Amino acid sequence: MNPRLQAMQRIFGAIIALSSLITVPPILIAYFLDEPSLVAFVDSFLLIGAAGFVFWYPARNAEYELRLRDGFLIVASIWVLASLVTAIPFMLTAPNLSFTDAVFEATSGLTTTGSTVVTGLDALPRSVLFYRQSLHFLGGMGIVILAVAILPMLKIGGMQLFRAESTGPQRDTKLTPRIADTAKALWMVYLGLNAVCALAFWMGGMTLFDAICHAMSTTATGGFSTHDASYGFWNSPLLESMTIVFMLIGGINFGMHWYAWRRATISHYQADSELKTFLIIAAVASALVAITLWTSGRFSLGESLRHAIFQVVNNLTTSGFIGPGFDNWPGAAPLLLILLGFIGGCAGSTAGGMKVARWQMIVRQGLREIRQLVHPRGQFVVKVGGKRVSESVVISVAGFCTLYLLSFVVMTLLVASAGVDALTAFTAVASSLNNMGPGLGGVAIHFQDLGDFPVWVCSFAMILGRLEVFTVLVLLTPQFWTE
Repeated sequence: MNPRLQAMQRIFGAIIALSSLITVPPILIAYFLDEPSLVAFVDSFLLIGAAGFVFWYPARNAEYELRLRDGFLIVASIWVLASLVTAIPFMLTAPNLSFTDAVFEATSGLTTTGSTVVTGLDALPRSVLFYRQSLHFLGGMGIVILAVAILPMLKIGGMQLFRAESTGPQRDTKLTPRIADTAKALWMVYLGLNAVCALAFWMGGMTLFDAICHAMSTTATGGFSTHDASYGFWNSPLLESMTIVFMLIGGINFGMHWYAWRRATISHYQADSELKTFLIIAAVASALVAITLWTSGRFSLGESLRHAIFQVVNNLTTSGFIGPGFDNWPGAAPLLLILLGFIGGCAGSTAGGMKVARWQMIVRQGLREIRQLVHPRGQFVVKVGGKRVSESVVISVAGFCTLYLLSFVVMTLLVASAGVDALTAFTAVASSLNNMGPGLGGVAIHFQDLGDFPVWVCSFAMILGRLEVFTVLVLLTPQFWTE
């Protein structure tokens, strides 16, 4: 076999085999709580582990230096394979989903989208609930980045994988000289934030189990919950305030969190242009939604602020928790909240969307074009944070935005072609592509009633959004497959 293909087979096998380890905590929970899901998780562990071993063993000695082109193919393939194998437990035990729905649920978990086809969460075994949340935990920082920290032991270089996986326009920025050290540094910060978040939730009134589970989904800006009512189960302003803080933290560049931990300083937060814009957007949108709710007479001023801030941060960071039914809010508030998902969080965060940094560049480029019309002979540059942005980056961002929105239009038409009403189709794809969670209309709470074809389109949209379009679409070009 071609050494290149063998090296890829080796990586795929290793990743599939490692994916089986995600079933170990649920196995232990099911064992100690004597839950009927124990057999299903054990079977899943054996099946996934065996499949990975069969892939890995014949190519275990493969030696090949990966190129960037290989990185794109490997990253996209790993996300697809991971979504397929982690769907197995959902089929073997409660909620006993179909293959289509199980893949959707697993993909939603790994991509930290938070959309679901499952109802009756309160009645599910705790092992199943923990398993759903742990998908968010792994997907939050990226299962491929986790692999990059491990792949050096397998003698496989990781830089190509990291460049294809990392989100935002600053893909080539490294925190440490060695890529494996970068991945480990990010994971240390990520684990620390999860621990602090879980402790805060526990002290705020959650049980220890709920605190750990919701910390995994909050820090990852995911959205899965252990209760159908999500945060409505507690109806606690304190817990909601804590969640807002940690959702915002999850929506900020994790490189900045690492720097704050490493240097014991927060000055760089104050100097970051993207972060300032992110917080301004959150504040302005919260004010607009709160005014809409208050003037409609639906909530008091205090309740309007509480619900507006939670839902705006929830949607802007693409966290996807079920809020106080924003789909029924008056005026333009529901549509504004959906559109916030297209903005998303900061580059290098766990949030989805197109990222604030890209919007900064594209808006400044638009303003430059206006100034150029007024002063045809003038020389204008695009600046972000007081620094000039190169023309190549501006062009790349413009290309990304074009393909992102074009993909959104095409997939919306595909979902609508299956008989789904326009509002539901629009928000289902918007929520999936932006990794945001619930939408409006028929997907305001769950995606259970969409039908198989729209569910597959939304599953693809979640992976496309998580890998930021280019990584997937480059595989569909003939040039990619031409040596």
